[in-house]
Amino acid sequence: MKRDLRKYMQDTNTQLVIGALALLFIIGIALIGLIYGAGAALMGFLCLLGAFVPIGLILLSLYALDWITKRASRD
Repeated sequence: MKRDLRKYMQDTNTQLVIGALALLFIIGIALIGLIYGAGAALMGFLCLLGAFVPIGLILLSLYALDWITKRASRD
């Protein structure tokens, strides 16, 4: 049996990020809905989505730069 600690670390980090986002969206929106109502929960959901747009754009640009540098270094 081969132990690949880098893959294990990557899988663990991915699971942690997915879990944190699930908690934020599911529990956070549910609590907003219980305390303030459905309209506020919808607005909270839209605000969370809007907050992740710049983060997603930054990550997308970093992955694009990584891809470009890997292809450029092959030559």
